[in-house]
Amino acid sequence: MMKNTIYIIALLFLFSSCGSNEKKEAKKDSTPVVTNKGQNISFPDAESISFFKTEKVNSNSITAEISAPAKIAATIVSSSEVANQNIILFENPELASNYTQLIQHQINVSQIQNINIKQKQLELEQTKDLNLHGAATGQDLLNAQTALSMEQSNLANEKAALIEHEAKLLSAGFSPNVLRKAKAGTAYLICDIPENQIGKIKDGSTCNIIFNSYPNEKFTGKIDAVADMVDNATRMVKVRISINNATRKLKSGMFANVSFGVSEGNFISINKTSLVTVQGKNYVFIKKTANEFERREIQTGQQIGDRIIVFSGLNEGDEIAIEGVMQLKGLSFGY
Repeated sequence: MMKNTIYIIALLFLFSSCGSNEKKEAKKDSTPVVTNKGQNISFPDAESISFFKTEKVNSNSITAEISAPAKIAATIVSSSEVANQNIILFENPELASNYTQLIQHQINVSQIQNINIKQKQLELEQTKDLNLHGAATGQDLLNAQTALSMEQSNLANEKAALIEHEAKLLSAGFSPNVLRKAKAGTAYLICDIPENQIGKIKDGSTCNIIFNSYPNEKFTGKIDAVADMVDNATRMVKVRISINNATRKLKSGMFANVSFGVSEGNFISINKTSLVTVQGKNYVFIKKTANEFERREIQTGQQIGDRIIVFSGLNEGDEIAIEGVMQLKGLSFGY
């Protein structure tokens, strides 16, 4: 009898131990796997992922206002030292350097092209004439030709440098020609617009601006130009806006929000509960497979009711999380 009792207890202990191991293994298996620096989150089974509710996104006809953050990139002020001269105060010191060097290279090009080269050409012609009459040696002729070639080479170098600085200004949203003609009392804002929205932005049209420094005032600006290049990484296009700054209350570097008016069309929109913002960037979590979510950065527009317009980052039919989003954010970003 005693032996049977011991045997039964041993079996119960064994079963209990097996059950405990199975629970531990099950608990271990339920842990989500986070990879690719938090961009991908995988769950081991359908039960653990069922906590996260999703919806498919589609384009719908929505009345929307296109808005974008902006910054005053330059202001134009009159010089107190030189009459009829203006000073451009850039927010970016590198752009200030580019513009200054561009002006110097323009002066150099004009000097070399209109004075130096013409002088060397005249000297060469005179030396040729002297050489024909035996008053100049072959070495004198060679020296005159070399001097002209050097000036022509200097001109080519100056033009190359001029183009380089012009390209840097254009990539930042500025036209050197516009800057040269800019009137004192003008401020220029630069903002980035998603590539798929630039068709709605027209040169010469007006826009509303609210500055962080003056939240209770509404300013009106004019769209001067849309840049000629798209950023390969962000797929954004720079837009330059001019605004009257006769009072000089607007300073280079000030932040603002620009609204480009109301337009109607088909837009992808998401539920506001699906959006997370980290360090100024907006994200959603897309359900890629039955057991996996992927973090995706998006560019958003205005919020209309409970919906937020998405300008880029999502495609029709994408399935995104609308419940449990904060838990996915914690797994993805580690907090």
